[in-house]
Amino acid sequence: MVNLALMDGILDVDKQRKTVRVQAGIRVQQLVDGLKDHGLTLQNFASIREQQIGGIIQVGAHGTGARLPPIDEQVIAMKLVTPAKGTIEISKDKDPELFYLARCGLGGLGVVAEVTLQCVDRQELVEHTVVSTMNEIKKNHKKLLSENKHVKYLYIPYTDSVVVVRCNPVSKWKGPPKFKPQYTKDEAIQHVRDLYQESLKKYGAEGSKGKSAEDGEQNIDELSFTELRDKLIALDPLDKKHIININKAEAEFWRKSEGYRVGWSDEILGFDCGGQQWVSETCFPAGKLANPSMKDLEYIEELKQLIEKEEIPAPAPIEQRWTASSRSSLSPASSPSEDDIFSWVGIIMYLPTMDARQRKDITEEFFHYRHLTQAKLWDCYSAYEHWAKIEVPKDKKELAALQERLRKRFPVDAYNKARKELDPNRILSNNMLEKLFPQSDTI
Repeated sequence: MVNLALMDGILDVDKQRKTVRVQAGIRVQQLVDGLKDHGLTLQNFASIREQQIGGIIQVGAHGTGARLPPIDEQVIAMKLVTPAKGTIEISKDKDPELFYLARCGLGGLGVVAEVTLQCVDRQELVEHTVVSTMNEIKKNHKKLLSENKHVKYLYIPYTDSVVVVRCNPVSKWKGPPKFKPQYTKDEAIQHVRDLYQESLKKYGAEGSKGKSAEDGEQNIDELSFTELRDKLIALDPLDKKHIININKAEAEFWRKSEGYRVGWSDEILGFDCGGQQWVSETCFPAGKLANPSMKDLEYIEELKQLIEKEEIPAPAPIEQRWTASSRSSLSPASSPSEDDIFSWVGIIMYLPTMDARQRKDITEEFFHYRHLTQAKLWDCYSAYEHWAKIEVPKDKKELAALQERLRKRFPVDAYNKARKELDPNRILSNNMLEKLFPQSDTI
């Protein structure tokens, strides 16, 4: 394991070109804070800010916005430390083939030491959250994708509710919207507190299958919505009826939380994902911005039908986001066409307890859920898993099928050739790389 935590400096800012050169161990939030004084920021953000820049680009992480590519596309130059060739500098002008392979290189082509990123002017965004339905979404989908800088849908299983979150620059002429929320924050969450109190009576303080997550004596009124949801799920995480009740309460919470929020892009584009969790996220083509294929909505409809048919205790949300394409060869959104768009869909199960047996049961149910989506949906939609969330199969036949599948989408031979040239003794390799990208001399 290589730890770059102390390589966390900003080396150079070019205000004219709007670029920044950083050490790869810098965390996203540190970088954003360092860019503020220069009036700059990153083009897009993933849900959390704690990742290091080296890691976030190597796995092809992304934010949302059909005109905005994954984060690796912001990289305009890199310094790699390689076992065979020492320190090399690459860019689109200096060894472009290797540059596009290494931008999203899964750590297998060298240790990323420095990164030069294209930035944008710092700006305030207005976030608008509304609850819609699938029928309404279908009518407005193309418009929502093309007219909003950032947009995502949060689907709530076993309900028809879709939370639509869009973010756009604050209008210089109009300023932030004047809006008085219909409910206070307390009023929006009160019914969730009530459900928790009722559920405690039903299950008893210990829950049906084990201890609820690190309870302590925390006052229920101090808990955020995601903390309350964790406590509710912990009472009986695999009971479908219980999960449906929680999902309905979540839909109601979002209905009562509709409205606007204004802030800097790095503040607005984050998302409270809740506590510990299992996530599987896939990426698949969704047409072109001028002519979306609507496959993204078909995928969700099939997924929701699958959940109901198989009676999966699926909590909310199913998160759907979009990006433009990336020129990085190993990006799940890789495409030579700049106007291609890709949809990213994440399914989730929470691990809200510390009870070992309960965590094992949730894990087994999650992998059953993931396997069903894989079997029924992935091939039909040409969906590939996010590299940071991919699971290596233990079964030999399943592993061979995955290896073959990856070859259909990615330039595996070119990647392995570069690995051999830069790391002939596999110093940088690990179990995942060896399993997913076996080399001809792998025993």
